[in-house]
Amino acid sequence: MNPSQPPSGETTPRWRRPLPLAWAAVVVIAVFYLLREHWGHLLGVWPYLLLMLCPLMHLLHGHGQHRDHRDHDHGQDRR
Repeated sequence: MNPSQPPSGETTPRWRRPLPLAWAAVVVIAVFYLLREHWGHLLGVWPYLLLMLCPLMHLLHGHGQHRDHRDHDHGQDRR
C-alpha cells in the first residue's frame, strides 16, 4: 500500500484535492487585489453600508421567538 494514497475504501476530501485548492488560491489572490485597489472606495461607502444593514437586521431578527406578553404575570396579584 502506498502511504501517499488513501486506502481503496476511503476518498480524499474535496478540499484536499488539487483543483479546489488551486481555485481557492486564485480566489484569495483576486480578493486581495480587488480590496487593495478599491479600498478607498469601500471606506467611503462603509457608513452607508452600516446604515443599510440596520433595517435588514431588524427585518431578519428572529421574530418567531417573541411571545404574547399579555399572558405573563409581572409579579402583580390580581384580586
